[in-house]
Amino acid sequence: MVDLQTAMAAAAAERKKRDGAASEDRKVRRSGPSLGIESFDPVKHVSKEKADTASMWLVIAFSIVVSLMMRYVLMPNTSPDKSDILYLMPLSAIILIPQIHRVVMPKSFQEFYTKGTWFKAGFLHTFTFLAMSFLLVNPPMGDIVAPKLASHWAIATDDGEVLLFNEDSSKDGVIEWVVDNDGRLDGEVWLLFALADNVNSDGAEVTVELTHQSTTVELNSDEYYWANNTDRISNASKTDNSSAPNLVPHQKDQPFAINLGADLAVGNHDILVTIKEDGDPWENERIYRWKLVVIEAVETTES
Repeated sequence: MVDLQTAMAAAAAERKKRDGAASEDRKVRRSGPSLGIESFDPVKHVSKEKADTASMWLVIAFSIVVSLMMRYVLMPNTSPDKSDILYLMPLSAIILIPQIHRVVMPKSFQEFYTKGTWFKAGFLHTFTFLAMSFLLVNPPMGDIVAPKLASHWAIATDDGEVLLFNEDSSKDGVIEWVVDNDGRLDGEVWLLFALADNVNSDGAEVTVELTHQSTTVELNSDEYYWANNTDRISNASKTDNSSAPNLVPHQKDQPFAINLGADLAVGNHDILVTIKEDGDPWENERIYRWKLVVIEAVETTES
């Protein structure tokens, strides 16, 4: 028979043995290899960094080549109305990146390339292409935008002494001028505006057409009007301090002064301004449609 004290001592020893085994088991399970953590290998790490660096420069070089082909091969043979292809095709070239790596890179580098590599390479190609495209299509490398309105356009009447600007804003493309009942817009009526461009605004061909009651006439600009009337334009009479002084163009802008006629009749006078320019590589075009509306004043009768 075993007495109680001996049995308790044996149980304590057994429990201590089990606790020790569990502790050792926990230590083994917490080790790096058991958790799937590889030990740091400096040589392998350096090789991976070299492979990633080589991949980065390869993608950058590839993106630059694609951008140059887009600008100097694809773009001159594509019309502006089909310009979407200029971005879709170069960006779709992302699918060629893995193949180029397999052809160009040594096998010692290829073992480090994974799906994460292609994901990062895709982003690098996209942003490199967009940056290069911005540089190649803007001056001095290219010009794909026609000159635009420098500030805004205005209508003025000139009776030989007073130059009067209308108070109505031209931002919505329409200027309304109220005249007396059974009257006309007295004096010579001038359309004034200036064009600005990032290269040379004076290299554009500008035509102005005026349509009134189904009759269309092409008008020419008076190239000396701005020079001869700069002070008058800056200090012109205005019905409510409209923006006549702001019409004075910058010295690099191209000013225009179009005589729309004298004593214009009541009704709509439609103005079509067509701007064409030999850009690089396209012919750039911009169109403005404005309207001068001459309205008779409404007489009110008192009851």
